[in-house]
Amino acid sequence: MQSPTIVNPSLLDPVNPAVDKYMRSLVGQTDHPVLAEMEAVAAKNNFPIVGRLVGIFLETLAKTINAERIFEFGSGYGYSAYWFAKAAGPDGRVICTDGDPLNKEKAEQYLKSTGLSKRVDFCVGMAQEIFTQTEGLFDICYNDADKGDYPQIWNMAKDRVRPGGLYIADNVLWHGRVAVEHYVDIVPGWTEAILEHNMLIFNDPEFDAFINPTRDGVVVARKKT
Repeated sequence: MQSPTIVNPSLLDPVNPAVDKYMRSLVGQTDHPVLAEMEAVAAKNNFPIVGRLVGIFLETLAKTINAERIFEFGSGYGYSAYWFAKAAGPDGRVICTDGDPLNKEKAEQYLKSTGLSKRVDFCVGMAQEIFTQTEGLFDICYNDADKGDYPQIWNMAKDRVRPGGLYIADNVLWHGRVAVEHYVDIVPGWTEAILEHNMLIFNDPEFDAFINPTRDGVVVARKKT
């Protein structure tokens, strides 16, 4: 029997909406008020951000490994950087990257209002180029760039994660497209790139990996010590 064409892959919610709603009710609105403003801007402009549940997850992961040096491939206007900067502490450093200078301006305004801006260096340009110009190992390399670049970014970042550190990437379930035979892609080739990216990670003997299905799927790969 031929598999049906999935016209709207977003129907494949990794987490049942009722469960998602329950999890959101647990976290409440206890963080800085600027988060609500950032989330409202995202909703109004259909701008992709990781959202509250994934943000808390990122903060928890960073605190768990005492992360102080974090590199973000694709930072938007600083939503995920807020969570990483909170976790990194006053001596921590989060290097953000985005191709749009307006996103840098917005991020700096938002993060300044939270008191976290001194922990963040925001660079405008192609994330991969900025990464090659930045020396040293990282506690966390976080990937939320263009999905077609995911395999390249993994291959660049994996050798720059310190032992015991983490490689994290968002959107690795890609609204369910990775799990169906037929799908409608946002950009041709992006689903294939995510599939390749995920396979590369899970086949790498130097990393332990797991996908948290919250929102659109977050892969966490820990470099073995």
